[in-house]
Amino acid sequence: MVGAVTRSADREPTAATDGERSAVQVNRGITATWWYTVTAVIFLELLIVLVWIGTLADAGLPPGVLATMGVGGLVWLGSTLPLLLGYRHRADAAARSSRWTSLWPIIVAAVVGSVGITVTGSWLIALTPLAQSLMLLNWPRGVRFRAVLAVTVLLGCAWFIDAHGTFSDGGTLSDASGWTLLGFYSTFLPLMTVGSLWWWDVLATLDSARASAARLAATQERLRVATDVHDLQGHHLQVIALHLELTEKLLSRDPDAALQTLRTARKSVDEARQGTRDLALRFRTVPLSDEIANARDLLVAAGIATEASIGAGIDVAPPAALGPVIRETTTNVLRHGGGRRARLSLARVGEDWRYEISNDVAPHTAEAGDGAGLEGIARRVAEAGGRLEFGQGREGFAVTVTIPAQPAVAR
Repeated sequence: MVGAVTRSADREPTAATDGERSAVQVNRGITATWWYTVTAVIFLELLIVLVWIGTLADAGLPPGVLATMGVGGLVWLGSTLPLLLGYRHRADAAARSSRWTSLWPIIVAAVVGSVGITVTGSWLIALTPLAQSLMLLNWPRGVRFRAVLAVTVLLGCAWFIDAHGTFSDGGTLSDASGWTLLGFYSTFLPLMTVGSLWWWDVLATLDSARASAARLAATQERLRVATDVHDLQGHHLQVIALHLELTEKLLSRDPDAALQTLRTARKSVDEARQGTRDLALRFRTVPLSDEIANARDLLVAAGIATEASIGAGIDVAPPAALGPVIRETTTNVLRHGGGRRARLSLARVGEDWRYEISNDVAPHTAEAGDGAGLEGIARRVAEAGGRLEFGQGREGFAVTVTIPAQPAVAR
């Protein structure tokens, strides 16, 4: 159980919409996958440079050639980093600055390839850097597929040509023990790279669809509320307008009837006011079981594996006190915590209702518990006579709220 700390706040922060919070959290979740993709592509390129050096050394080429190809390979590898980093944010790929940013890595790859054909005589080594860099550009889907097929065939032809070429001393690259590995790996390197980028594209598309679904759900809920308010107020305002118009006509001829019409209009005003209060109350007093279910669905939509536990008899728990707490703590998890797992529970414990939410937040983000969100929760809980406890526990950062079951106990 986490240490008990109770805080008060003068005001609560303005919360972002559910869709915006979900989108932010989902984007944060796929960042790690993006860096895995970048690391995989860099590893493939580093491995091909090592295979170059190993094969050339086995073929008996002098150390100067090996050093030249090693340095050139590392320079080419570094030039692919801007292409990879720009691939993630490729929405503005048509902009002039993006085209110029993509041009100089291609020039570097062509220069390294020219050096490679000069010092080694291998067309496969010469074409591989340029082919790989071209695959990192923002090709349209159909064009990229045709491009990778064309590049693979071209590298395969270069492999075949090198296998029958000779050095000045009569030796060939095909005599080296690593020649088969070099040829196979170089030929299929662009295809493996495109496969990694394709997987990232799929994940980014799913992320965008999930964020759009969350925004759509929030928009539909706002539209439903707006429709209810419009129907309620529009009806009563129309009735009031008709009664006032009738009063104006009756005022000179029948003052008593005009007075009665005014009273009817005033009654319509009272009905509109009461209807508005009832509508607001209906949205505020959502059953706590639905609040827990909505919180769980929101966390799952944000990519967090969430477990929810609901005790028996929660229908008699105070929704006015616990409902806002459930919503605000869920917001805090999305805004500050995140992580991969979360757990919610609400149950009767003795004479109190106990609500707890925890998530496997990283240690440095636990400091977000000092924000105004928890201060607002502490104020709500204090008004209901309860207590707030939060801190880092065995299962991560946890927030526990205890509310007395009997309203008379509340301060």
